[in-house]
Amino acid sequence: MATTPIFNASCSFPSTRGIDCKSYIGLRSNVSKVSVASSRIATSQRRNLVVRASESGNGHAKKLGMSDAECEAAVAAGNVPEAPPVPPKPAAPVGTPIIKPLNLSRRPRRNRASPVTRAAFQETDISPANFVYPLFIHEGEEDTPIGAMPGCYRLGWRHGLVQEVAKARAVGVNSIVLFPKVPEALKNSTGDEAYNDNGLVPRTIRLLKDKYPDLIIYTDVALDPYSSDGHDGIVREDGVIMNDETVHQLCKQAVSQARAGADVVSPSDMMDGRVGAIRSALDAEGFQNVSIMSYTAKYASSFYGPFREALDSNPRFGDKKTYQMNPANYREALIEAREDEAEGADILLVKPGLPYLDIIRLLRDKSPLPIAAYQVSGEYSMIKAGGVLKMIDEEKVMMESLMCLRRAGADIILTYFALQAATCLCGEKR
Repeated sequence: MATTPIFNASCSFPSTRGIDCKSYIGLRSNVSKVSVASSRIATSQRRNLVVRASESGNGHAKKLGMSDAECEAAVAAGNVPEAPPVPPKPAAPVGTPIIKPLNLSRRPRRNRASPVTRAAFQETDISPANFVYPLFIHEGEEDTPIGAMPGCYRLGWRHGLVQEVAKARAVGVNSIVLFPKVPEALKNSTGDEAYNDNGLVPRTIRLLKDKYPDLIIYTDVALDPYSSDGHDGIVREDGVIMNDETVHQLCKQAVSQARAGADVVSPSDMMDGRVGAIRSALDAEGFQNVSIMSYTAKYASSFYGPFREALDSNPRFGDKKTYQMNPANYREALIEAREDEAEGADILLVKPGLPYLDIIRLLRDKSPLPIAAYQVSGEYSMIKAGGVLKMIDEEKVMMESLMCLRRAGADIILTYFALQAATCLCGEKR
């Protein structure tokens, strides 16, 4: 039984075979002309309707003015417009063996088949908001390059620093951490300059807060930049680093920084009990809203060399193994984390970053607190050196390394790549 045509078209009705689909791309078609084809199907003698894709046009099919009910009725009656044919299966290279497909219930590659699919199922994201930008400052007016850290400078606190912060904010990085290069004449064995309210760090905090009130400023709480011995604590005459006496100095340093306007104080010294003591000192002075980011698992690493050059803070003798953690230890990080949590830390930090991804994941799995990772100077310099020597693609390795830290569980990353990486994420080139 023949059916009544559903389109009032004044064109011929060619065969349904040989449809012109040259302009068909994916699920869209460049259609400007619609023709209706009818053919008889032997079994039902129903008339099929073919939508043809034209090589010309504006990419939109011409509407025929049919209501939804008319379209549905036509389809129900068997007048179904045909879409372009399924694209042919791509040919395999000559010589590819013909085999029976593997009987796999799951093929993970299906979720990696296209850029859109990969983006949809990406488990870890990274943005400029995840970065804390470490910045070196000094008393001078000129910016001094740091030889072991290409692209990094000791910034003049009144000039270069302000400009660098402005660049970072322009690409979404609004958190910084300050590290001072202190004049040798101000250093002594007890690090008293650390809590000078008019010292380099407090002055810098006040300057930045005056210009950028919403800037998040992290500070370093430790004596090594201020100590004539280059250690993070007070050194006894027999070389022992004194714990409790050092903590007393650190409390005064943290309060001084908070008084200047610091948002987060960050004890990096690894003295026992310093988080609780600093929390009590801050609260006693009315700084209950100042956070503590504890260097919870700071390892006695060889990756810190370029940083110590930047601050001229190498220890004058010995090493830091009696207070920084043994790189061979894993479970010990849990001891430190539990103590810092109990003492009132707001953020737990792991340092270095990439060589200690397992520690980042350990703390992420065991603690509800935010986890920070420090991609230290040695990590930065290795990537920079590899890029200069054309051994690696610097930008790709940089972004992969940062994504790895995020994947391991870091909520924030202290990285010297902050400005460069954020610029890449914003799709800009410096």
